[in-house]
Amino acid sequence: MPTPHNSAEKKDIAKTVLMPGDPLRAKFIAEHYLEFPVCYNEVRGMLGYTGFYKGCKISVQGSGMGVPSIGIYSWELFNEYDVDNIIRIGTAGAIADNVRLRDIVIAMSASTNSAYASQYRLPGTYAPTASWGLLSEAVKNAKQQGCNFHVGNIFTSDTFYDDAQSLAKWQKMGVLAIEMETAALYMNAARAGKNALGIFTVSDCPLKELSTSAEERQTSFRDMMEIALETATANA
Repeated sequence: MPTPHNSAEKKDIAKTVLMPGDPLRAKFIAEHYLEFPVCYNEVRGMLGYTGFYKGCKISVQGSGMGVPSIGIYSWELFNEYDVDNIIRIGTAGAIADNVRLRDIVIAMSASTNSAYASQYRLPGTYAPTASWGLLSEAVKNAKQQGCNFHVGNIFTSDTFYDDAQSLAKWQKMGVLAIEMETAALYMNAARAGKNALGIFTVSDCPLKELSTSAEERQTSFRDMMEIALETATANA
C-alpha cells in the first residue's frame, strides 16, 4: 500500500534496496547498472527504481539529506514494504589522517550527535551498528575490487555547517569520516529486525580543505556503487 512519501505497491520493491541520498544518483545507478529498470516512485522527487543486476531483483531509491529524511524513507521500506536489507551508498568527509579523497569507507558503526535514539527511551547510550552479513560481504567485495578502503566508525552529524568545529575531537576517537544519515538507518534496521550497511566514497577532506565536484559525486563514484551491487546480489 502506498505511503505519504512513496507511491509504490509492496510488490514493486525488492527485498534489498540501495539507498543513496541523492535521487539523481539512484537514477544513474538504475540507468547504468540495472536491467529492465522501472521507476516506482516520483513523490517529492525521491526517485525509486527496481530492476535486475546479474539476475537478482534489486531496488535503488533516494533518501534525501539528513537523519529525519532517511528516518522516514528507511522506516517505510522496512516496515511498510517488507524490505530486508538497505545499503546506504553516499559520500562522506574524511576525518582520519589516513583516509584520502575517493577512498571507500565501510561503516561498522555510526556515532552521532542526533537525538534520534531518544524515541526508544533506552536506559543508556545506544551504539548504532551495521549488520555483520552485509558488512563482511562488502569487505570481501572491496578486496576483490582492489580499491583503497577502510572499515570502522563514522560520525553521523545533524549539522553540515558546524559552528562548534568539532571534527578534530572525533578524529581523536578514531572516527574515519563524517556524513548525515547512517546512524538513523542502523537504528531503524535494529528496531525492525532488519539489516543495514553504509558504504561511502570520500568526497571531501574538510580538515585538509580538499573536495570533489558535484557532478563527480553524482555520477563517477563507481567503486562504491559496484561494491554495493555485488553485496546486494549476495543478499537479494
